[in-house]
Amino acid sequence: MICPFCRHDDSRVVDSRPVVDGTEIRRRRECPKCGQRFSTQEVALLNIIKRSGATEPFSREKVLVGVRKACQGRPVDEDDLVLLAQRVEETLRGTGQAEIEAQEVGMAILAPLRELDEVAYLRYASVYRNFASLEDFEGEIALLRALPSSATNATSATNVRTPVNTSTAQQKTGK
Repeated sequence: MICPFCRHDDSRVVDSRPVVDGTEIRRRRECPKCGQRFSTQEVALLNIIKRSGATEPFSREKVLVGVRKACQGRPVDEDDLVLLAQRVEETLRGTGQAEIEAQEVGMAILAPLRELDEVAYLRYASVYRNFASLEDFEGEIALLRALPSSATNATSATNVRTPVNTSTAQQKTGK
């Protein structure tokens, strides 16, 4: 790192701290030549390769815009959408790649969106996967039914009733 005071081309790190959800690092540096200290902020870049071949930096806001459209009119909180966008970014960063195809971003959105709201998932998948017919929807709905999400399992688990032992109930009533 070049010293902003004397333009020496080297510096040593005195202190490092993560900031902003751990995606950035603030470093305190010292120039060995002039002794001045200065701060730098480093960001791990995550670029998205679009279908056209152009690249652009990953944007949580773009994820939020797309997911908000799918969740329009659904009982989904804004906080849940923000957490979903954060999960998507963590998943993509977890690959260790600096450049990711736009299609992988869409795929990374599908799983957490399905857990959040299956109707929103179906809406998003229909646009993302270019559903062209009723059969496409029916196939996706069949998959949803065949492989229930963890959110669906949690909901159905709370609705399960404990069976009553009828013979015990009959003995108590004398029938």
